[in-house]
Amino acid sequence: MGLTARDVMDTRFFTLLPETTVAEAVKAFRRAGEELNRRVFGMMVTSPDGELLGMVSMYDILILMRPKHIHIWGEMHDIDVSGFMDECYLRAKSIPVGDLMTTDVITLTPDTHLLQIVDIMVRKHLRRIPVLDGGKVIGIVHISSVFFFLMER
Repeated sequence: MGLTARDVMDTRFFTLLPETTVAEAVKAFRRAGEELNRRVFGMMVTSPDGELLGMVSMYDILILMRPKHIHIWGEMHDIDVSGFMDECYLRAKSIPVGDLMTTDVITLTPDTHLLQIVDIMVRKHLRRIPVLDGGKVIGIVHISSVFFFLMER
């Protein structure tokens, strides 16, 4: 069969529930990063029984906080936006990740061939892809794991 997701997937992963708030998610990113000794940029969102519902990343949270018309702010030199940003931070903290997670998630099976994984990651610009078996999350493949696995060979 060759090299597969099973060979590079990380079976130690962290998940969030859809009702987890953005503030709690940010703390979970930090805790997971400390535990794994690397930065964590996103997590899977699952049901209590481990069914994948979506993924949320720092990027999703930044999109939430980014003002719609930020491109004109550079022209507004006479406006202090710090109060606006403080209000934005306060509002974002309580939003559940289920409201901003990506739900159209590309997934792998443990038997997905490594070259197919590389192709998907490069074509779709993905940094992490969940691995499912029977509808349940059993691991995650990170682009760094794939990269270093291949480079060591």
